[in-house]
Amino acid sequence: MTRGREALVLLPGFLCDQLVWQHQIDRLWDVADCTCAEYGLVDSLPAMADSVLRTAPAQFSVAGHSMGGRVSWEIFRRAPERVRRLAVFDTGTAKRSEGASGEEEERGRRRLLAVARSDGMRAMAFEWIQGMVAPRRLTDSALVESIASMFERKTPDVFEAQMNALLNRPDATELLGRIRCPTLVLTGREDGWSTPAAHEQIASRIRGSKLVVVPESGHMSTLEQPAAVSGAMREWLAMPGSLP
Repeated sequence: MTRGREALVLLPGFLCDQLVWQHQIDRLWDVADCTCAEYGLVDSLPAMADSVLRTAPAQFSVAGHSMGGRVSWEIFRRAPERVRRLAVFDTGTAKRSEGASGEEEERGRRRLLAVARSDGMRAMAFEWIQGMVAPRRLTDSALVESIASMFERKTPDVFEAQMNALLNRPDATELLGRIRCPTLVLTGREDGWSTPAAHEQIASRIRGSKLVVVPESGHMSTLEQPAAVSGAMREWLAMPGSLP
């Protein structure tokens, strides 16, 4: 950690890379020494957490978006004493539902994987984006192109590995009551995948946490409303230390 700056590990979500955090990296350089994780072909959330912990500083703050938020829970499960601050964006804690809804989720993910393998990652990305950004942002060609290009940098094999990680995600709900470090819980107001109501429940279980709901944003909050997210993160990085 550079003197006066927090060691901050950034965890991207499904098929994402440093692009989703670039605004935050650029705007928070004076208070945070940022590194962005890569998961490669790792196919479980616990293994992703282990890979981050192997290279992370002895103590660090962690921010995770979407799937990265779930990796954050697994990092805390393994090494709570190493986590100075925790931020989770557009994420969840529950395991995949049993029965029809869980089966529907798997079918939907496997259908997109089939598109990625048959028509390419770019074609799959344009389908995926439809439900993941706020409706009005679907006409923002720069935003849509940036997401499609990011997904195109991944491969169908990476898609399958991360899909399996999500389908087999552990339940992290019971961890929330143990968290005592400064915690930011954030989501887009129009995130239909990881809803504001779900984040209210997460925040209510973490003592002293701060809930932020970002207007005019869907699931991709760090890209849709980057300034609002960076501002919330700056306040989070200035929060006092651990609670008793």
